[in-house]
Amino acid sequence: MKKKIRKRKPRRLPGRILRWTAVAAIWSCLLAAALVGWYALDLPDPDRLVSDRELSVTVLDSDGRVLATYGDFRGEIVPFEELPGELVAAVLATEDRRFFEHGGMDVFGLFRALLVNLRAGGVVQGGSTITQQVAKNVFLKPDRTLKRKIQEAMLAFWLERRFTKEEILAIYLNSAYLGAGAYGIAAASRRYFDKPAGDLSLGEAALIAGLLKAPSRYNPLTHPSRAAARTGTVIDGMVDAGFIDEAAAEAARATPLALSTRGAGGGETRYATDWITARAADYIGVATRDLIIATTIDSTLQGLAETALASGLAGEGRKAGAGEGAIVSMTPGGAVLAMVGGSSYSDTQFNRAVQAYRQPGSAFKLFVYLAALEAGRRPGDEVHDRPVTIGGWSPGNFDGEHDGVMTLADAFARSVNTVAAETAWRVGIPRIIEVARRFGIDRDLPAVPSLALGTTEMSLIELTAAYATIANQGLATWPWVIRDIRTASGDVLYRRPEIAPPRLVDAHVHRAMTAMLEKVVAEGTGRAAQGPWPAGGKTGTSQDFRDAWFIGFTHDVVTGVWIGNDDGSPTDRVTGGSLPARIWKAYMTGALEGRQQQPLVDAVPLPPAEGGFTDLVDDLLRQFTGGDGLSRQGPPDR
Repeated sequence: MKKKIRKRKPRRLPGRILRWTAVAAIWSCLLAAALVGWYALDLPDPDRLVSDRELSVTVLDSDGRVLATYGDFRGEIVPFEELPGELVAAVLATEDRRFFEHGGMDVFGLFRALLVNLRAGGVVQGGSTITQQVAKNVFLKPDRTLKRKIQEAMLAFWLERRFTKEEILAIYLNSAYLGAGAYGIAAASRRYFDKPAGDLSLGEAALIAGLLKAPSRYNPLTHPSRAAARTGTVIDGMVDAGFIDEAAAEAARATPLALSTRGAGGGETRYATDWITARAADYIGVATRDLIIATTIDSTLQGLAETALASGLAGEGRKAGAGEGAIVSMTPGGAVLAMVGGSSYSDTQFNRAVQAYRQPGSAFKLFVYLAALEAGRRPGDEVHDRPVTIGGWSPGNFDGEHDGVMTLADAFARSVNTVAAETAWRVGIPRIIEVARRFGIDRDLPAVPSLALGTTEMSLIELTAAYATIANQGLATWPWVIRDIRTASGDVLYRRPEIAPPRLVDAHVHRAMTAMLEKVVAEGTGRAAQGPWPAGGKTGTSQDFRDAWFIGFTHDVVTGVWIGNDDGSPTDRVTGGSLPARIWKAYMTGALEGRQQQPLVDAVPLPPAEGGFTDLVDDLLRQFTGGDGLSRQGPPDR
């Protein structure tokens, strides 16, 4: 008997689908729960609302405006009540119109963004809410990973339970990066418009709100056309959202935005601010908190110095093969007003105003003639320009000629090398070294005859400060730039003390030296620096025209200019009385605009002159007859 084989009835397809769907759903939930739990183990501490970041240093000018920032620039915290309504409306219109309606994630916003992106064929609109962006900015790294998105959603829900909507919006605007190194609305308002956040206009608020999408791309300081277009888009969005009417929008579009020229911290200003931050460490050591450094730098004068140097190098300097330069400007008391360390900070951060040591040439003669005046010589004393040999060394004049008898003041004004060398030898090289040391020249100065012609290298800032002592009525001048250093919370870590400088120069000697320096500008090698104000100064040119200097001063401002090449190659006959003097004049013309003209020497009673002239004459007579290594070619002095 055959066994019947029963055929199995096929199961119904819908039942199988439902069964497997239920299984898949269960496993998906389990996997999702496990994934969320796993990521929750690595979730940042939500009780911390300050993200890890680099310490910031903010450098302020003499008016309290931002010169530069290092690290993350963050201004004061602005509570929601103090945020301008225009800014709140601009941010909501562009970033999250349903912010006050959703619970941390906006499902409708996600679908809307998805549709917009599908129509555009790419990602043109995001679906993150402001709460999600707070979670990302404050707690998470900007990684585009599934883990980051899940943790972002979890933190967003926590934020919504922990804070009010107003508090979340305030956290967002105080922590968001808004370009140009600025974090938060207060920093951005200062950086772009040089005003508090509460004073922003509608157009200014729209510009800052537009930065949230792409801070670097829409930075108005570097991409003004993009920023303007983005601002217009934000204003249109505010109209579309019903936050403002068309009349207000038109008025905002028609009002030009005045961007701040201060605070960008770029360009050649960085030479000065790098030097300032390096000096700050000498006062407070290693920083452990955000710092604010108040300085003596005048932003207006800084801009004038940058322009004067750039124009000089681009024009006359380019033709003469002079590729680099530096400027230092200070008050007679040493407060640094402006500093430019080179032609391009972006090319090299080497600061030629403080780090470069070059031969000053005849600018060193200040110390030679000061020593002579202190030894009893007078500006009107007769000297002889003639060939001279000192210990086998025979200095020559710039033009190769000799003009015979002249006064000491004329020799200084015309920068006669032979007279300077012979004067230095007669006064004594050790005495000249002592004067230079007294005036702050902290270099190894060899006791050789050629020292008189500036063959020892020194920096622009130390030589400028030495001349500032003359402008300071003979009182000691030490360069300084930091007024105080404090933390972002207001704790003062350093404040410059009041210092009474000692007198370095006798009043009679000071008056005589000032008159001789004034003669250089009025009649001598510094005539190119002449302006509508009393001024004194000295030119300097090193051998083969490698370095050219002009150091000059008025009653209120002392400025030094150096021109040359980094590799020490010769220029095409650039002298201190040519390009450096013209750059000096260009800068000083702007720096002194509106200032009252004052004589270089203050009208104060002079103490009796001290002796010394007779002793000097006796020394000179002994040198005529003794074996001092000095030989002359030509008739003796009369």
